[in-house]
Amino acid sequence: MIEMNFAKIKQSTASAICNLVELDEQAMQLLQDDAAPAQYLQQLIEKEFYPDAVRFLAVALPKREAIWWACLCVRHTLGESPSLADVKAVEMAEAWVYRPTEENRQPTLLAAEATQFKTPAGWAAVAVFWSGGSISPAKGVIVPPADELTGKAVIGAVMLAAARSGVDKIKANYQLFLKQGIHIANGGDGRAVQ
Repeated sequence: MIEMNFAKIKQSTASAICNLVELDEQAMQLLQDDAAPAQYLQQLIEKEFYPDAVRFLAVALPKREAIWWACLCVRHTLGESPSLADVKAVEMAEAWVYRPTEENRQPTLLAAEATQFKTPAGWAAVAVFWSGGSISPAKGVIVPPADELTGKAVIGAVMLAAARSGVDKIKANYQLFLKQGIHIANGGDGRAVQ
């Protein structure tokens, strides 16, 4: 069992997190009203409900940490000859994680568009764009993103990354990615996890 203290997760119950995301029926049947987030996530992992575990953790983590997690997953599956668009998208997402400013957030939409929204790196960049500020293309028009959009983009990035290496590696990718996400939730950076 992985140690889970979840220093970065502010919700005290798993049900509060589950209200923010749609999980499969089997995953919801495991939910107990007073279950702690760590306890519920451990159950999802033990049952190998990996997509639900990813959805749960992606919305439980604060935006910056969730995006960093997405970037780690993307980096793991970039391969030996990644496209320039993917490299740029993940680099821009990482730049925002290191310095979450509006100047670093704004250009991530163009980086995501260059991937045609078909790659994990593109979705990591979208997660940054949807993390705050205005998503309106019109100057002077402020349209804040819905709060849940970042989590949804992180889910897309992590799940696409898990599947990117081929069917035979999906389970191992999910297991690694969830260990990294838990390390981040515990206050780490997810890098040392293997």
